[in-house]
Amino acid sequence: MDVLNNFSALLNDVWKEGVSGASFTDILIALSVFFVFLLLRSFFSKFIVGKIESFVSKSTNNFDNSLTSALEGPVKFFPVVFGFFVASSFLEIQGKSQIFVDNLNRSLVTILIFWFIHQLIHPVSLLIKSIEELLSKDLLNWILRALKVLILILGFAATLEIWGIKIGPIIAGLGLFGVAVALGAQDLFKNLISGILVLVEKRFKVGDWIFLEGVIEGTVESIGFRSTVIRKFDKSLATIPNFQFAEKAVVNQSEVSNRRINWIIGLEYKTTSEQLERVRDEILNYIKSNNDFSVSKNTPCSVNLNQFSASSIDMMVRCYTKTNKYYEWLMIKDKFIIKIKQIVEEANASFAFPSQSIYLEKFDK
Repeated sequence: MDVLNNFSALLNDVWKEGVSGASFTDILIALSVFFVFLLLRSFFSKFIVGKIESFVSKSTNNFDNSLTSALEGPVKFFPVVFGFFVASSFLEIQGKSQIFVDNLNRSLVTILIFWFIHQLIHPVSLLIKSIEELLSKDLLNWILRALKVLILILGFAATLEIWGIKIGPIIAGLGLFGVAVALGAQDLFKNLISGILVLVEKRFKVGDWIFLEGVIEGTVESIGFRSTVIRKFDKSLATIPNFQFAEKAVVNQSEVSNRRINWIIGLEYKTTSEQLERVRDEILNYIKSNNDFSVSKNTPCSVNLNQFSASSIDMMVRCYTKTNKYYEWLMIKDKFIIKIKQIVEEANASFAFPSQSIYLEKFDK
């Protein structure tokens, strides 16, 4: 009996003494409280998010909808932070264990705050209308991504400071390493600066059809820190380093105001001067009277006899269509070619083709 009594007393002492001064009863209560908060986490987040959604559904503002989706993560994390704080308040611990729990509480709150700020960046940017007027959409998205990365770095640094880890000496220690990396990553920085110039100067944006002579032609899919992704017309993807767009001329086909038609039409040498004048005048009248073409000071048209070439009398046709859409332009060219063919045929003239004349000289024997 004495052994059992002694063991029972020992068990009771150990139970009361617990870990770092906190009894096992307090630990179980704390774990139970924290578990309850974990169970209520989904209900709490659904309730808060549901209230926000019901409120913002009454407005058509993009900010409200963006704010709702952005805050969903921090709202779900809040019960975890608050639950751990409440649970730890039941623990009467001392010494290093108390410092550890306090630091853990501070770390969770710090993470929650920086997460909240991180999620607010995009909704707040929607409120500032003037930003979109000054910056392109792609540059704005680039800046937002950079700000989010900066917030994450600052949050990580603040959390390390709580645990007594100074971020300053670490950065200083990495200085020499950073210099070595910078020397070996000159191309990376060159591409980064070139990408910034592309976005600041608004040379092109996502969705534009661009042509880089000798490199690529296609539609821009994304503009990154180091490279730009372009989908070629065969539907394959190409990743082009940004420095290419800074060193070479970029033709933005999507920014074309009017597409040009520039042809040389060759007529036979036997074509009379009256036929030449008739063909020229009828083509010019067709351009001026047709709604497919734009005739103005900025988009002049001309139909002129150009030169006597080796096999033909050349007529130059230069004009601009009203549309800047590629496939509509092709259809207009289609109709225009047929019309020119009709005009030439009605004038009883003919198109020339490359030919050579051979003269045989007769010698007397």
